Amino acid sequence: MSTDPGGARGAAALDADTEKLHELGYAQELRRRMSAFSNFAVSFTIISVLSGCLTLYYFGMGAGGPVDITWGWILVGAFTMIVGLGMAEVCSAYPTAGGLYYWSAKLAKRNGAAWSWFTGWFNLLGQVAVTAGIDFGFASFFTAFLSLTTGWSASRGHVIIVYAGILAVHAALNIFGVQVVAFLSDVSVWWHIIGVLVIVGVLAFVPSHHASASFVFTKFENLTGFHNVYYVFFIGLLMAQYTFTGYDASAHMTEETHMPAVAGPRGIVNSIWVSLVAGWILLLGVTFAIHGINYDATAASTTAPVLIWIAALGRHGGELLLVIAFVAQLYCGMASVTANSRMIYAFSRDGAVPGSKFFHHINPRTRTPTRSIYFAVVFAFLLGLPYLWNTTAYFAVTSIATIGLYIAYVIPTFLRRLAGDRFQNGPWHLGRWSALVGWIGVAWVVIITVLFMLPQVSPITWTTFNYAPIAVGVVLLFSGGYWLLSARKWFTGPRVQGDSAELAAIEQRLSSAEQLESTF
Repeated sequence: MSTDPGGARGAAALDADTEKLHELGYAQELRRRMSAFSNFAVSFTIISVLSGCLTLYYFGMGAGGPVDITWGWILVGAFTMIVGLGMAEVCSAYPTAGGLYYWSAKLAKRNGAAWSWFTGWFNLLGQVAVTAGIDFGFASFFTAFLSLTTGWSASRGHVIIVYAGILAVHAALNIFGVQVVAFLSDVSVWWHIIGVLVIVGVLAFVPSHHASASFVFTKFENLTGFHNVYYVFFIGLLMAQYTFTGYDASAHMTEETHMPAVAGPRGIVNSIWVSLVAGWILLLGVTFAIHGINYDATAASTTAPVLIWIAALGRHGGELLLVIAFVAQLYCGMASVTANSRMIYAFSRDGAVPGSKFFHHINPRTRTPTRSIYFAVVFAFLLGLPYLWNTTAYFAVTSIATIGLYIAYVIPTFLRRLAGDRFQNGPWHLGRWSALVGWIGVAWVVIITVLFMLPQVSPITWTTFNYAPIAVGVVLLFSGGYWLLSARKWFTGPRVQGDSAELAAIEQRLSSAEQLESTF
């Protein structure tokens, strides 16, 4: 577990971090215990190539096949790095748990409150949906493991039961405190890296037969029902783009990280490029292992990688790799709840969430936003429930997560471009590359926002319908209606909690409450 070193240097850094937070208008209510590595680890864990790559692998198999899986990953990874660089520059200037919606408020020349409001609601939608997607993926893989080892059927009802259980586990882990999350996130980095190497190594050396290089790098498969190959290739990018989500966690954790103006941006950028490399190696390993299977039937299974592993290694070998995968997904979901709850906490602190006074609450014993944690897992559970009657619900959840998060990611970058010289760089910035990087990132997000709301399977029926546009529309109607009818009269953007003396008093009250709790 990474903590700040003792001594005068550590104390000076801590004082500077608190002073910077005071300048942004907030008291140091959360414990600042995370190192730069732990900050990176949370984002890397949420991206989780052993989660997104594997749980949506079957979608890639049907929408483009190996070509989309192999080259689509590189294409999406490159553009994601561009989006992440634009975000990182803004994060360095405004290292606060509110992250994206706080940035929008500060960067907008006019109507900053409105920009902040809609950025926050899209961020909230994406955060809840990505938590749902991650833990639903875990539920599918873990239920498959139970089916293999105990005979427990992998029915939809059983998947939902496991889904509810893992959300409860992740809530409990987060309630214990940020030190537990930081430690497990640190462990998760090595689990992911070693896990990828083990999976790829086993698949490379144990099977006697492998797919050809021409199959891995040039084979195009289309099981979507659509006939335009370009359309199929681009909707197939969802597998990669969904995986590259959640790195805004480094921004949301800045109030709990030492030297956040540098650690936060580095956490965003490093989590993307490390995931890009590790994910490509993993995808190549799994795709080269495709041999001796019914391709179409495998592509129809949410646990397609497991079927590939069993065909290549036998049942017990497949079970071993499955354990590596679902443990990584467990770490991933835990970190997602962490980031999600911090965003809800910060948005509630600024009065934007119904019941804000209730959700802006810090547990005095653990200094964690307990009620925001409950909010995150309950709404994630509700978002996954349509799986009981809609077989493509998981596609929709991942689309919702991707669309919601990327709209929230790019609004501050867009506003930063409009701000021009009004924007004051933090210690981490892009220099003369800032404009080019920013505008390319904005253009890419516009493209994928349209792309992932399009139909993904043909013919379009009630059981194959992509309900992502409905979910996005509901959030737009709710947040837009709420804004027009009420919020525009009282929501002024991020609230300043007080002057330096008032902020210090808030911190003193929390410290006193913590000491009182510790005596019982």
